[in-house]
Amino acid sequence: MPRSIGTPVNSSVVDRSAELPPNTPVLIGVAAVQQKLDCFEDALEPIALMEQALHRAAMDVESAAVPGAAILARADEIIVPKGMWDYSDPAGLLAKALSAASAHTVLGEIGISQQTLINRACQRILSGDAGVVLVAGAEAKYRGLCALKAGATVTDIEQVDVLSDTVLEPDSELWSEVESATGLGMPVGYYAIIDSALRYKQGLSVAEHRDQMAQMYARFSEIAAHNPDAWVDQAVTASFIREPSPANRMLAYPYTKLHNSQWNVDQGAGLIFCSVAVARELGVPRHKWIFPRASTESNFMSVVSARKDLGGSIGFALAGKAAMKMAGVSFDDIRLRELYSCFPAAVRAQLAEFDMRPEGDISVTGAMTFGGGPLNNFVFQATVKMAQMLREQPDEVGLVTTVSGMLTKQACALWSGAPNPEGWDFADVTEQVRLQTTLCEVVADYAGPGKVAGYTVLYQGDEPWRAVAVFDLPKEQRTVAYSENEDIIAAMIGEECCGLEFNLAQGRFRA
Repeated sequence: MPRSIGTPVNSSVVDRSAELPPNTPVLIGVAAVQQKLDCFEDALEPIALMEQALHRAAMDVESAAVPGAAILARADEIIVPKGMWDYSDPAGLLAKALSAASAHTVLGEIGISQQTLINRACQRILSGDAGVVLVAGAEAKYRGLCALKAGATVTDIEQVDVLSDTVLEPDSELWSEVESATGLGMPVGYYAIIDSALRYKQGLSVAEHRDQMAQMYARFSEIAAHNPDAWVDQAVTASFIREPSPANRMLAYPYTKLHNSQWNVDQGAGLIFCSVAVARELGVPRHKWIFPRASTESNFMSVVSARKDLGGSIGFALAGKAAMKMAGVSFDDIRLRELYSCFPAAVRAQLAEFDMRPEGDISVTGAMTFGGGPLNNFVFQATVKMAQMLREQPDEVGLVTTVSGMLTKQACALWSGAPNPEGWDFADVTEQVRLQTTLCEVVADYAGPGKVAGYTVLYQGDEPWRAVAVFDLPKEQRTVAYSENEDIIAAMIGEECCGLEFNLAQGRFRA
């Protein structure tokens, strides 16, 4: 039986850090912060949460030779992912606050994978272009929500005509006009469609699918209840998660609110990376060192409805395989796991593509519903928690995965208290994913028969509003259409409709 993820073990790791090249990247300081202040006027804005997280990460380093503030001031680069705020150069604000005047500033726009930013930090150190790199992110959406309830607004530091030294942007769109014309907008609808296709491929009934999701998320809530950095500190039953209620309304069938990433949070995280040479110079205790053993990513982008394998993710299959090979481990070896959990489809697709055994937990945080899902920095929260657990269990290897967009981009990172013998390894599998992905042409205004490849029912308030489905068409084409027919909506809530044929015209479908 696998050990509980909270059970410390006696370390048998052979320390080979002295044999490593001096520019090997290592994670030396981590911290997660959150605030739950109903008085929004007392709450910190996002950039202040980032600064607080980095200061706490510097304290976490426990350097015997250099004060924490001095470590932060040595930053050669500061990296921040774009969030639900308007700072144009948040890393620049941090550089000023941390007295890191010479730091190169980087902003990763929405659509840039969070793991890509961590990979960049490691690459900059490995190349010798940086000795210390800071990575931070934060949201304060709960602060804004409390202000809204009070009939007020919050204000943040304003930046005018200021840009980061480097701005990373995605090279394609996350959705198509054909999709958005049906009412698809928020990610929950897209993921529900993906999940229906995966359910159908796996041969699960609608009821079995809902039961499995409810049980999985109930376990997430139990993990969160024991995580001091989690947003929710009370476990929730599977039955409560499964069934819609005034406190847990349906969003996009079969997803209730508690299947949805919780982004109304005030949470931040800070990570301090440096080279092995700098870690030695700073006198960082060896037990604090956490090594990135292997990282992989795919940045191939395709819209959901174009994917022939609507419920699959070849990106995760290839990224996972490459990461395990580079780290010299297998998925069966991994007991500390954080599978990106914005929606159940993301978790379930990873489990399928990794062919991962069901035993053991697949989150160390409590996942994005209960641990908290700040829009674009949850992976940093997860990496903080993983590093803390690996310090307690240095024999283990930890897996943290990343999703960007609508299961659009994928990434895997393996961490450990012991390095790879040759140091950190990285693989970009984008081109392999591109070559092995089969895409369908997505057309608009199709008239004729179509077979359901995946579907959902969108809700407005407590009421079902519109059924939306992706259809397989003749000539390997696809389209997306909707129906507001009550009988069709009722069928798509209660029955398996993948594989059924409907008649389409002018963006709508009927029996």
